[in-house]
Amino acid sequence: MGAMKLNERSVAHYALSDSPADHTGFLRTWGGAGTPPTPSGAGRKCWFVLKGNLLFSFESREGRAPLSLVVLEGCTVELAEAPVPEEFAFAIRFDAPGVRPHLLAADGPAAQEAWVKALSRASFGYMRLVVRELESQLREARHSLDLHRRSSWKAVSSRCKPQAPDRWSPGLENGHSLSRDCSPMGLVEEGGSRPAGRGLAEWELQGPASLLLGRGQSPVSPETSCFSTLHEWYGREIMELRRAWLQRAQENQPECKDQDRP
Repeated sequence: MGAMKLNERSVAHYALSDSPADHTGFLRTWGGAGTPPTPSGAGRKCWFVLKGNLLFSFESREGRAPLSLVVLEGCTVELAEAPVPEEFAFAIRFDAPGVRPHLLAADGPAAQEAWVKALSRASFGYMRLVVRELESQLREARHSLDLHRRSSWKAVSSRCKPQAPDRWSPGLENGHSLSRDCSPMGLVEEGGSRPAGRGLAEWELQGPASLLLGRGQSPVSPETSCFSTLHEWYGREIMELRRAWLQRAQENQPECKDQDRP
């Protein structure tokens, strides 16, 4: 582990700055830089401030100069026994040989657990692991989302895919299924020809319009499946007009022959 050089003025400014701290509180300490052990062995109670991977200690909460600094890299935090009974101690141990561990103690088990968790998660090594795990979860989430979108798109495409009508099916006309009521035979049986003495508009209202209204369909915009219904009704009117015209033409032919005779 190589030597680390820090600018004391910059470090002190950072320790006293308004930047938010990750954890703060009073701890009892035995040894460590700037905090020599007391003659009684009871340790020294100091105010500790954790910012990022830097652990500062102060004489008091209002202290303006850090007593010590611990850089939390290449170390582990574990529970330990305190020299004084009824103390909830833990130690910061470094992997480098010859580096003395920092022994600290909290006032209670809850504070001890909170400090151990905060110090264990302060290093950049831990942050790198967290970032890698989050990146892995993000990739999995994106992959799952992509699969979900593809499956949803396939499902929508399959539902919206037009079905080719069976042109040779006996129950289909113009690519649509005809119900029994909409069949041409049913129309002949129900409607018949236009009654005598009724106008075309009245016959249309009594004919296809009334039939469609009776089936819950709009005569202005009927369903496509009943297009053959309208075709049959209006086609029958045309056939009747043509039959009447042919009949009149046949009746007028003898009169024309009589006029041509001398």
